[in-house]
Amino acid sequence: MQILPRTVLVRVKRFVSRLRQAAVSEVYAFWRRRPIDRNVVLYESFSGNGLLDNPEAIFRGLRAAPDFTHLKHVWVLTNERENLTVVHEFARDPSVRFVRPNSLGYYRALATSGYLINNATFPVQFSKRGGQVYLNTWHGTPLKRMGYDIGDRASRVGNVIRNFLSADYLLAANRFMTEQMYENAHLLRNIYRGEIIEEGYPRIDHQFTDSSGVASIIHRLEGVGLPIDGRKIILYAPTWKGESFAKPKDDADELISRVTELETLIDTNRYVVLLKVHQVVYKFAAAGAEFQGRLVPNEIPTNAVLAATDILVTDYSSIFFDFLTTGRPIAFLTPDICDYAGYRGLYMEPEEWPGPVVRTVRELAVELNLIARSGQRTEITSRYLTMRKKYSGHEDGGATGRVIDIVFRGRRDGYTVGPVDRDERPSILVHVGSLRPDGITTSALNLLTAIDHDRFDVSAVFSNSRMSAVLEKQGQIHFSVRQFVRVGGMNGSKIDHVIRRLHWYRGDLSSHSHDPRQKRLWDDEWTRCFGSSRFDYAIDFSGYGPLWATLMLHAPLAKRSIWLHNTMTADAHRSNDKRRRQLKSLTSIFSLYHEYDHLVSVSPALEEINADKLAQFAPHEKFVSARNLVNAAQVRSDAAIDIREAVRVSTTGEVPSWANGLVGKSTLVHFVTVGRLSSEKNHAQLIRAFAQLHVQRSDTRLVIVGDGPLRTHLEDLIRELGIEDSVTLAGHQKNPYAIMAVADCFVLSSDYEGQPMALLEALILNLPVVTVAFSSARNALPEGVGLIVPATEQGLAAGMSAYLAGSVPTAKFDDLNYNAASLDQFQSAIGATPTNQ
Repeated sequence: MQILPRTVLVRVKRFVSRLRQAAVSEVYAFWRRRPIDRNVVLYESFSGNGLLDNPEAIFRGLRAAPDFTHLKHVWVLTNERENLTVVHEFARDPSVRFVRPNSLGYYRALATSGYLINNATFPVQFSKRGGQVYLNTWHGTPLKRMGYDIGDRASRVGNVIRNFLSADYLLAANRFMTEQMYENAHLLRNIYRGEIIEEGYPRIDHQFTDSSGVASIIHRLEGVGLPIDGRKIILYAPTWKGESFAKPKDDADELISRVTELETLIDTNRYVVLLKVHQVVYKFAAAGAEFQGRLVPNEIPTNAVLAATDILVTDYSSIFFDFLTTGRPIAFLTPDICDYAGYRGLYMEPEEWPGPVVRTVRELAVELNLIARSGQRTEITSRYLTMRKKYSGHEDGGATGRVIDIVFRGRRDGYTVGPVDRDERPSILVHVGSLRPDGITTSALNLLTAIDHDRFDVSAVFSNSRMSAVLEKQGQIHFSVRQFVRVGGMNGSKIDHVIRRLHWYRGDLSSHSHDPRQKRLWDDEWTRCFGSSRFDYAIDFSGYGPLWATLMLHAPLAKRSIWLHNTMTADAHRSNDKRRRQLKSLTSIFSLYHEYDHLVSVSPALEEINADKLAQFAPHEKFVSARNLVNAAQVRSDAAIDIREAVRVSTTGEVPSWANGLVGKSTLVHFVTVGRLSSEKNHAQLIRAFAQLHVQRSDTRLVIVGDGPLRTHLEDLIRELGIEDSVTLAGHQKNPYAIMAVADCFVLSSDYEGQPMALLEALILNLPVVTVAFSSARNALPEGVGLIVPATEQGLAAGMSAYLAGSVPTAKFDDLNYNAASLDQFQSAIGATPTNQ
C-alpha cells in the first residue's frame, strides 16, 4: 500500500479541519437565527471536564427547587466514559442531556439556551444574543496573579475579557475577588455593564453537611477504590503549572512521588493521603497505575471531598479559600515558590497564609505530625481566623439559593449585587492598527502615552498576532491603557460573508448599515468582541483596514472618528509596491466616511487636501486635524544607547561595518533617513540626488533605515550608480534613534506625507533637517527650522549641499508645548472638550 507523503497528509488534515470549522460556523449561524428557549440552561465547567464546581452546585439547586421543574438542562461533557457516575445518574432523565464541546449540538445549545452558566470561558465563537442570560461563576478566589496583572500579552486574557464583558452576572465569593479579580486584574471598572453577585460560592455549600453527609462522601470515595478504612484524610490538592491553561505542564510524576514520600513520614494508620489534581492535569494522572488508590476521580466534586477532609495540603490553589470555612488545618507545600512567584506573582505573601509554608516533603511531614499531636500553632491560628473572616464571610451553606434567587427569580432585595465601580472619566476605544513597526504604530503608542489618563479611561484594540516585532510594540503600550485583542473571527453564514466580500470588492462597504442581514453580522461582531461594554469615543486610528473601519461604526452611542494619515486619494492610487489589495480596500473605506463624526488628518494642510479630494464621500465640516504626538523621553533614551549595541546582529553578535563608520563622529559626513522602502517614500530620488552630491564630496555617506518591497530595486540602483561603498540600506532597526543620534543631517524625500514621525524625532535629537516640499512639510517643521527644497533630485542635492555649507537652520524643539497643543487638538478632533477650555 502506498503511503501518502507527509505534506499531502498535512494538507488533507488542514482541509478536513477547515471543512469541519465551516460546518460548525454554519450550524452556529443557523441556530443564532432561531428563537431562544428560556426554559433551557446550558452548563459548562472547565471546558467540559465534568459536572463540577459552581455550575454543578447551581444545577442541583435548580433541580431541587419546586418552581424550576420545567427547566431543561444541557451539560457540556468532553468524555462520558470518564464521568460514568453522573451519566448513569441522569440516563433516564429527559430533562438532562449532554453535548460534547465544539460539536454541532454544542453550538445549537450555545445559540438557543436561555441561560448560560460557565466557570471559565466559552470559545472564541461565542457571542451572547439579546435575551440570553449569562452567569460566569469563575473558579476561585485568586491567590495567583490574574489577568493583566500577570504582565503577559493581551492575547493571554483576550477570551476571558470577552466572556466577562458578555456576562450579565459575574460571581464573586468575597469583596477581595470583586475588586482584585474583576475590577483590577481584568480592568472591568468603568466598562463592564453587567452586575457582580457577591454572595459566596455555591460549590462551598457542599462543605456544609452533617455527619451522615460526610459518611456518604467517604462511602463514595471508597466506592471508587480509595482505601479510607476509618482513617482521617489528608488531601493534597496542588494547582496546575505551565504557561497556558490550555496546555498545562504534565507534573503527575512529581505529584505522586511527593505523595509516596509523605506516606513514609507520617502515621498511615491514622491518616490516608489522597491526591486531588487540577481539572486540566487530571488526564495525565488518570493514566498512571501508581495513582490507583490515591487519585480522587475528577467527577467527584472537590468541595464534597473537602467536607470529609481533615487536613488540606496545597500550594497556590484557590482551594484553600474554600477550605477556610471548615476551620480545619491547612499546610502549603511550595518547592518552586521562587520561580512561580516570579513568573505569575502572588497577591499575598506567604507570611500571610493560613498555614505553615514549606519547601520539602520532609518539612511538610514535620508540620503535619505537629498538627496531629497538638493542632496548629497559635500564630497560624490567628492568621487563619483573619483570612476566614475576610474571604469566607458569605459562606454559610446558602450561596446556591441566593444566586438562584438573583439570576433566575429576579430577587435582589437584601442581596449584595450591583455594578462595578465607575468614575467620571469618559471612555475612549482606540484601534491602533497592526502594531507593526511603522509611523502609524509609533504615533499610536505616543498618543496612548501622552493622553491624560486621569481624565480619560483609555482602551486599545488590535488583532491577535504572534510576530515578535508586533509583540514588542504591544509591550510598549502605556500601562494605564486597557488592551483588547481580537481573537477568533466573525460569525454568520457563508452566504452573508460572500455578500460582504462582494461589496468590498466593489469598493462599497455601506451595506453594513442599510442591509439588515449585514448590519446584524457587524452588530454581532461588535458584541462578540466587546460584549455589552460602551465607549464614549470610538477611534480607528489606523484608518487603513476595512474590517476595523466598519466595526468601529457599530460602537453603540459613541462619537466615532477615523484617522487620515496621508493624502488618502494618493495612497489609494499607489500600484507599484505589491499592495493592490490593501489599496483597493482603502477606496472601499471612503464609502464609510460619511458615517463617521470626524475625519481626522494629521496636519492642517493635509486636512484641506483630504477635504477637497474626498468631498464626494463626506461634507467639508467633518474634516478636522490633530497633529501626531511625540514621545521625546523615549526617543532620547533610545538615542543614548551605543549604536554598536543598537545594531548588533543578535544571531552572530557582529556589528555592521557601516555602523563602525558612525562611531565617534568621524571625518565622514552622514546623511540619514528613516522610512519604509515603498514608492511614496521615493528613496530612488534621494539616492540619485546623493550620487550627485557624492561626486563633489567623497567624504559623504547616506544611511537609509527601513525595509520594504522596493529593497531589491534600490540595491540595483545603488550598484548602477557605483556608490555601493557610500550608501547603506540598513534594513529595519528596532532602535533607529541610536543611528539618527550619531548622524549629521536628516533628509526626507517623500512624494507625500501626513506628518512624518521620523522628521519630528529628528527635531527632538537636534538634527538639521532637509526635506522636499510635500504638501504638509511646512506644518511639520517649526517656523524658521530646517530647509524645504523642491521635490527633485537637484533640489535634494542642493539641500544636502546647503547643510554642508552650514545653511540649514536649527533650533531646540519644545516637545512639551508641542504635545500639550497636540493633545488639545486630539481632544477637539474626537469631539471632547480640550483641556485648556
